[in-house]
Amino acid sequence: MDSRKFLKSSTFLILTILVAVAVLVSGCAEQGTDTGNETEGATVTELTFGYQPSTHQIAYLAAKDNGWWTEDLSPFGVETLNDNVFPTGAPEMQAMLSGELDVAYVGAAPVVAAIANGLDGKIVAAAQIQGSDIVLRNEYEYESPEDLKGLRIATFPPGTIQDTLLRNWLESNNIDPENDVTIVPMGPGDAMTAISAEQVDAVFLPHPAPTLIAEEGVGRSVVSSGEIQEDHACCVVVVSGDLIRENPEMVQQIVETHVRATEYTVENPDEAAQIFADDQDWDVEVVEQSINDWDGEWVSDPNLIVNSTVDYAQVQYELGYISAPLEQDDIFDLSFYEALDQ
Repeated sequence: MDSRKFLKSSTFLILTILVAVAVLVSGCAEQGTDTGNETEGATVTELTFGYQPSTHQIAYLAAKDNGWWTEDLSPFGVETLNDNVFPTGAPEMQAMLSGELDVAYVGAAPVVAAIANGLDGKIVAAAQIQGSDIVLRNEYEYESPEDLKGLRIATFPPGTIQDTLLRNWLESNNIDPENDVTIVPMGPGDAMTAISAEQVDAVFLPHPAPTLIAEEGVGRSVVSSGEIQEDHACCVVVVSGDLIRENPEMVQQIVETHVRATEYTVENPDEAAQIFADDQDWDVEVVEQSINDWDGEWVSDPNLIVNSTVDYAQVQYELGYISAPLEQDDIFDLSFYEALDQ
């Protein structure tokens, strides 16, 4: 892969925002007095999770709906579990940088940018791969990427998986993402509204948004993200460094619960669709259709995404968007997942 094709100057915006985040704190986990149990560090009584309104991260919701987070973490002293929903990975990582989140379900690329700019945290598990589509309004013909020239395309902000993949794919097809098309940064809700209102001509969004746009008769999917880059890293589970150091046994349980929820989602897609629909107030039939349509795959093994995630880091360094190169150990802590086999 030609790493210099990935990102353009607009990516600097999100990195600047991340650098400008106010004084970093060690994490938002509320700690009580150590009761002398076998876990390391002070007893954590409260945890806050972050996630996004996408089926990419449905394992978090599956564990929540089944009561597994509460059931599995209460033995460690956790009494309160909070969660915050974010439209994209950029504001989610800003929240984690400022200590508002302990655990985040988020895209791998925003994690790389955040770690490079001071985030004390590591990816401990994968959540899924692929799973986004370029959706074009129905009045436009599509036979090749050349047909996108001159169009306005809405996608997630600079530095995200979708923005990164889209820009690289356009360049690899001899389309200048700065001059031949207009890329408009938006969250999923705004992007769906914009394509329906003919404010943009196309979108590149994670599922289930592409299916809803098609169901409404506005557009149809023309390219899936797996066609852009096969088996590319997308969403991951990242945990604060403070939690990893002070409460490794709890982090081990978080990974185990995530794996359990991922397996449940894979084995019970209809139930998972209902859980997502209830959480986000979507029509469950649309969510079920999305799961049938997408090219994504729910996975938990972080080894499957190490190479492509490190690629993101190398790309950002070579283009000058992060100040130092990042290696696997800077981004990942594989020990928790590997301990599952012991």
